[in-house]
Amino acid sequence: MYSKEDALKIKREFWIEFAAQYPRKWIMYTTDIKDFSFKFYTDNKNIKVILDIENKEEEKRKIYFEKIESLKTILETDYIKDLVFEKNHQLENGKIISRIWIEKNNISMNNRNNWVEIFSFFNEKMDLFEQFFLEYKDYIKDLELNT
Repeated sequence: MYSKEDALKIKREFWIEFAAQYPRKWIMYTTDIKDFSFKFYTDNKNIKVILDIENKEEEKRKIYFEKIESLKTILETDYIKDLVFEKNHQLENGKIISRIWIEKNNISMNNRNNWVEIFSFFNEKMDLFEQFFLEYKDYIKDLELNT
């Protein structure tokens, strides 16, 4: 078991090494859609590449989710297989958001021997997610154009 300081040190080193190996600007929060963001996630059991739709207006959140869901076949055929789509995902704080993600289980960032595999997963899946988003951004963003 790691102390809090050790865990923070490993986490900091992990992200510094990832940025050094994959030095590029990720979209993350710069989607031009309010409360619509891409995220990397890792803990001591699994890793994820996530798209969170957190719009405070439930109707807008659902429309954005349904637009992406309407493109699911394209997304999974041409970009990323095995995505999980959850229209009403509850965060630990109780907030309901929409979430789409891909994960890999039984892998920990705390084990440096896993870093190459995690970095590769993050780079490949986020790059594909971003390619999809950039290709369909205008359609996703336009709330007047319904699914």
